[in-house]
Amino acid sequence: METNFTLAIIKPNAVRTGKTGPILSMINESGFEISAMKMVRLTRSQAERFYAVHTGKPFFETLVDFMSSGPIVVMVLRKENAVELFRNLMGPTDPQKASPGTIRHSFGVSVQMNAVHGSDSVENAHREASFFFSETERYP
Repeated sequence: METNFTLAIIKPNAVRTGKTGPILSMINESGFEISAMKMVRLTRSQAERFYAVHTGKPFFETLVDFMSSGPIVVMVLRKENAVELFRNLMGPTDPQKASPGTIRHSFGVSVQMNAVHGSDSVENAHREASFFFSETERYP
């Protein structure tokens, strides 16, 4: 299984407030190659399927509502140890706990509206990338 990529999402609040460019700059400056990227708007049903692992959790409904509230930017990022290194660049889920220099510290406003999503494992990177991109789009 290929391990040098991850899926990244710029969330609706960050897209809506014009943070896409600065976030992409941080990603590029950190040495990631963006090998696939598109802007999409998830339907509620698509958001439910993407976040199915959280079904039944207290935050599931608000997460689905939020992620289907506006456009998102989805990307396949490539770099050795991409999952771990992108998670480090994102910072903790709670922007208040994130260190300066991380995306969530710079652009997140709450645990839910924390600007970005990144795959949490190699297995999930494969699953999540295939949700948004065909195999030929993911592996140019």
